[in-house]
Amino acid sequence: MSKLRLAIVRQKYRPDGGAERFISRALEALDSEQLDLNIITRSWQGTPNPAWHLHICNPAKFGRISRERGFARAARECWEREKFDIVQSHERIAGCDIFRAGDGVHRVWLEQRARIVSPWQRLSARLSPYHRYVLQAEAEMFNAPSLKAVICNSEMVKQDILRHFTLDASNIHVIHNAIDSHRFQPASEALRHAARQQLKLPQDATVMIYVGSGFERKGLKAAIEAVAKSDRYLVVVGQDKQLSRYQQLANQLNCLDRLRFVGVQQDVQPFYHAADALLLPTLYDPFPNVVLEAMACGLAVITSTGCGGAEFITAGQEGFVCDALDINALNEAVKATPALSHNSAMGEAARRRIEPYGPQRLAQALTSLYQQVLQTS
Repeated sequence: MSKLRLAIVRQKYRPDGGAERFISRALEALDSEQLDLNIITRSWQGTPNPAWHLHICNPAKFGRISRERGFARAARECWEREKFDIVQSHERIAGCDIFRAGDGVHRVWLEQRARIVSPWQRLSARLSPYHRYVLQAEAEMFNAPSLKAVICNSEMVKQDILRHFTLDASNIHVIHNAIDSHRFQPASEALRHAARQQLKLPQDATVMIYVGSGFERKGLKAAIEAVAKSDRYLVVVGQDKQLSRYQQLANQLNCLDRLRFVGVQQDVQPFYHAADALLLPTLYDPFPNVVLEAMACGLAVITSTGCGGAEFITAGQEGFVCDALDINALNEAVKATPALSHNSAMGEAARRRIEPYGPQRLAQALTSLYQQVLQTS
């Protein structure tokens, strides 16, 4: 039997990105005798598996639209020339067989962002040539007759797509991200003690952790405001150009001494080990990997209705779900989440919830989808 020639399209491959972690986990799980794996990308950071074939498409770019349009054209030319059996794009490029909506629906993100920006910024987004380009590219891709299947990493994104585009629901497949629950483990008492010592956190404090870069979208302002009205501590893992603005906010709310800004971390696990719960009131996030990682580490999760990860949480069992901008509800949730040393039931429920979602489950779901797509070709 000849190998299935699969091409995966991702413009810029960053090992720490959520989409890339999905790709690498899927590729490692799928890496088999039956598959010939190809990556179409502008640039690849890190060391790819020598068995994968890299196709570098890096046309000249003169700004954001030129970058998107140029890569889309080059990627399409590459896959048409190579005649792959299946093209799975993680970018909004018309002509692919499968689209993975890892970034959700752009129109929904703009609607959510409009809730927190000034009227001038809303107008600016409406008139922005870049946003108009992305909206048009998204519509063309969803309406292309070549599109056979869409992969969503949450039911939330599936519903967003059905609301805004005329796709058949049976062609939209919810395939949750994989989590390696052997690698991400709850902390022992000794590990928690050491992690807290390192961060100068009191051993008896209740500690929230926030993980994400792009603080506006991921809701750091709401997280700080929710923690300010409590005695909880907050560890912030991630980066943002506006970092000083968030430090000033914490200072104004008299809680800067209870915050720890630690920047981007190659290995987040020791920081999860210092915490009792994840606090991520993100405005719009299809299903961030950090929710799975935190749950695997035995942490309760407080997140928002705009987060796909909310569908893994029953209020009071694995954590709490609130509107991203409802500071009172977030504050209540923060106060209702106990320290693991006092009561670890929520954290244990969180870990149990994600245990079935290993790489093998992801590989089986993708393999069966690929077989389906080949049958309809």
